[in-house]
Amino acid sequence: MKRQSQNPVFWISAIIITLFVVWGAIFPQALETQASLIFGFTTRNFSWFYLLSVMFFIIFLLFLAFSKYGKIRLGKDDSKPDYPFFTWIGMLFSAGFGVGLVFWGIAEPLSHFFHPPLGETRLTPEAARLAMHYSFFHWGVHQWSVFALVGLAIAYFQFRKEENGLVSTTFNPLIGNKDKTALRQTIEILAVIATVMGVATSLGMGILQINGGMNYVFNIPNNATIQIIITVILLGLYLASSTTGLNKGIKYLSNLNLGLALLLMVVVLILGPTAFILKTLTLGIGDYIQDFIVYSLRLTPYKGGTWVRDWTVFYWAWAIAWSPFVGSFVARVSKGRTIREFVIGVLIVPPLIAIIWISIFGGSALHLDLFNGTNIAEAVDKDITSALFKTFDYFPLTGLLSVLAILLIFTFLITSADSATFVLAMLTTNGSLNPGMFVKIIWGILMAAISIVLIISSGLQGLQTASLLSALPFTAILIVMSISLFKALSKEKNKNPG
Repeated sequence: MKRQSQNPVFWISAIIITLFVVWGAIFPQALETQASLIFGFTTRNFSWFYLLSVMFFIIFLLFLAFSKYGKIRLGKDDSKPDYPFFTWIGMLFSAGFGVGLVFWGIAEPLSHFFHPPLGETRLTPEAARLAMHYSFFHWGVHQWSVFALVGLAIAYFQFRKEENGLVSTTFNPLIGNKDKTALRQTIEILAVIATVMGVATSLGMGILQINGGMNYVFNIPNNATIQIIITVILLGLYLASSTTGLNKGIKYLSNLNLGLALLLMVVVLILGPTAFILKTLTLGIGDYIQDFIVYSLRLTPYKGGTWVRDWTVFYWAWAIAWSPFVGSFVARVSKGRTIREFVIGVLIVPPLIAIIWISIFGGSALHLDLFNGTNIAEAVDKDITSALFKTFDYFPLTGLLSVLAILLIFTFLITSADSATFVLAMLTTNGSLNPGMFVKIIWGILMAAISIVLIISSGLQGLQTASLLSALPFTAILIVMSISLFKALSKEKNKNPG
């Protein structure tokens, strides 16, 4: 434990994060203002860079999967996957994606329905179709291409080359296996800071939604005091879970998460407008495939506007900012799979589940507004955390569905934070696969502290903006990472053509 905790990456990144917490606690308005200025500058001037980079990641990953490199196994040639498929998929969702999907599954399509992109008239059937189209796009292949790239690179070097699981190790083919200590530590510190901020955002969104749901269902006050209490409870639960290790706490909770999510989806599909949902899903997939390239590179330089920056560019930056965490965790649970299995599994299955989720929940809410005059979109515009629970108001078994949803968010948050403490501890202990509890506890407390500071200082907007400050430098890092990975794969294939 002493050797692990003396790692400079641990101390430097922990001090930076602590200073950030103190700054936010003492000068919350200054934090929000500076974060907004930096993010505004990067998205205005580098939106093209984000869009082109993510498109490149997709093409690169598909090339690897369906080329001669696809048969390479992330481990020894005779190794088998550590986890069965259902558990593996559940663990992918435990890395924070599930929380975001539960939060935005209704909130995003209803937001686009109320404030449509591209000059569409609000609250019309055309706006509803466009809302679902963009929601599918934002939660589809593009986000997961970022996570898949980082996960594949780390898994290859960790399990195939038997090196440590650090982000900087993926650069060995370009910078060598030794020395370059300052460069390596800078990359790791950036990765740690990006991870902490990304997970704090996820935690914060989930805490706001839990409080919103408890207020809506049980009339519990929706304020900072309750949110701090929820955070402290979550902190205790995910630290307790982290003591059981990857193969117990996270594994069991991930299966519970995915099981609860599938149960809620099936119940809402049956109780909701089933035929409308299935038609929406079918049409939405068609729209998604048809406009995949157009939406991937859409910007509005001729007529201006901020919609694409506020949504699409924000999502890509968000995915990039916390890709060190999600990628590291995805790598850790993917040992034994081939590159082809990995890429297809990560790029197809989670996005497909997300699209089905949005169709069921977002489609139900849109149906209620279009045909029943329920005005859910207007309510969501006033309080985005109430989207899920406001929709459940118009379903039978309202109370049961709402309690199930709150429980699902809780378990997603516990597994996300548990996964994050593991990844952060690993990154700050030279890639240890069994980091000590001291380091896990420190990161668990700092994540909770940042969530509280951001919630109190600036709410959802501050959470979102603060998480993206590391996105621009990390985009460049990911491009170099892909070049390094390709160089290593090419070298292996040249040595072993079979």
